[in-house]
Amino acid sequence: MGTMIFKLPPNLPADAREELERASVAGGQDAMPYPTQVLLDGDLMILTRQVDESGNLMTPWNVDGAGKIMLASATLMERLVPYHLAVELARGKINQLRSQASDWLMGGLVLADGLAEDIRQATLSFGRAVAYGPAPDAYVHACEALAKGCRAGEGLVDAYRDQVFAVRHSHQNRLDTQMGCRLGPSPLNEDHAAALEEAFNTLWLPMAWRDLEPSEDRFCWEPLDQLVNWALQKGFQVVGGPLVDFTGRGLPDWLWEKETDLLSLCGFLSDYVSMVVERYHRQVRVWQLTAGSNCAGVLALGDEELLWLTIRLAEAARRIDPSVEIVVGLAQPWGDYLAHQERSQSPFVFTDTLVRTGLKLSALDLELVLGVAPRGSYCRDLLEISRVLDLYALLGLPLQVTLGYPSAAGKDDLACSDQRVGAGFWCDGHTPMAQADWAAAVAGLCLCKPFVRAVQWVHYRDSEPHHFPHCGLVDMEGKLKPALKNLTALRGAHLK
Repeated sequence: MGTMIFKLPPNLPADAREELERASVAGGQDAMPYPTQVLLDGDLMILTRQVDESGNLMTPWNVDGAGKIMLASATLMERLVPYHLAVELARGKINQLRSQASDWLMGGLVLADGLAEDIRQATLSFGRAVAYGPAPDAYVHACEALAKGCRAGEGLVDAYRDQVFAVRHSHQNRLDTQMGCRLGPSPLNEDHAAALEEAFNTLWLPMAWRDLEPSEDRFCWEPLDQLVNWALQKGFQVVGGPLVDFTGRGLPDWLWEKETDLLSLCGFLSDYVSMVVERYHRQVRVWQLTAGSNCAGVLALGDEELLWLTIRLAEAARRIDPSVEIVVGLAQPWGDYLAHQERSQSPFVFTDTLVRTGLKLSALDLELVLGVAPRGSYCRDLLEISRVLDLYALLGLPLQVTLGYPSAAGKDDLACSDQRVGAGFWCDGHTPMAQADWAAAVAGLCLCKPFVRAVQWVHYRDSEPHHFPHCGLVDMEGKLKPALKNLTALRGAHLK
């Protein structure tokens, strides 16, 4: 059994200690966490896991100016002498910052003098933290290095984004990338429809089984027929789905009265997929078949069953029309759930295995819904978001990215009852302006990358039932949130 020990800062606030319960040790080429036990004993944090080898600490940490985000150390060996927690987190961030800057410089990035100086100052602060250790001043300089490192990282990503956009626009004035959001089943009023048309070129249309067949053999197609026809008449590109969310959300209540072993459930789900694709395949050519294919939820228990079920559903769609484009979705691409679940495959390995089966996919959907638990991911900074996008691009598939961040922290009665805001926060917390800043920064980063073919916001309006709390672009009173304005500006600057 492997053990790592970390020295905690003095007088650490109670809420910060509580967040350390989420810590884990990560490893492997995809830097995914292992199941880890966390023990807080006085001023020590002791991490134990079954794997006995070096790894990277991953833990939430409040960074001045950056928010409460998940940070990672550099690779650490197991030893009996405690590591200084804050210093090791600073080492990890400065290492990531300098390594990414070097990679992008070799790729042609031009680094402004001010940004180069910011990176140098962050590095100097880390050097002071190491030099002062183990004295208390080491903590002060480590926190300073983290704040400067995250700020320089944001500047580095901004420079990368702007220069990549400039290169791409030199060849194409307006990019073909799709940008849109998932709609709910309710009709739109004129103001909301007009804002939607201005902001987006693509719509992901709801096709929840629960809405289409509320009771067995009693179908309700008319609202969806009208929505599909309206979207096409308005000139939107249309994507169907996700048809099946592997958490079980959207499944009809009557289904659970049936025999629900994996084989029979697969039959019911395949029939549903075939039915929907059969009805709309002449109007809708792209289908997001699944969301959260790697999440066990209520549909299956292990990775092998999830893989098998995903393939069977894709085969059901292709039997109706072999030419339709199929997208498969992943939740928690950083593998947050692996820190407390025994699973045979990380999300990255799961997807690699799926691709190696020969299943023909048009794109892979990455669900970057941050700040929401348990389905979403803990908050990360821009540098880490860029890294995970580049990681999944190695699989050789175009990426579709689903984005979401909450604009408030309280209870949301129309969201799924098991979801809550409370997995870190971006910069200033959970406010409409923080959501707007996050949307502009992360959507802009995604759109600039050539391998990202589509960006979708997780849902449009908070005033109708939805999955993730407070993540819509229109609030409960029907007022447009600032995030929608920022997304509209991105489309106006870069997209058709």
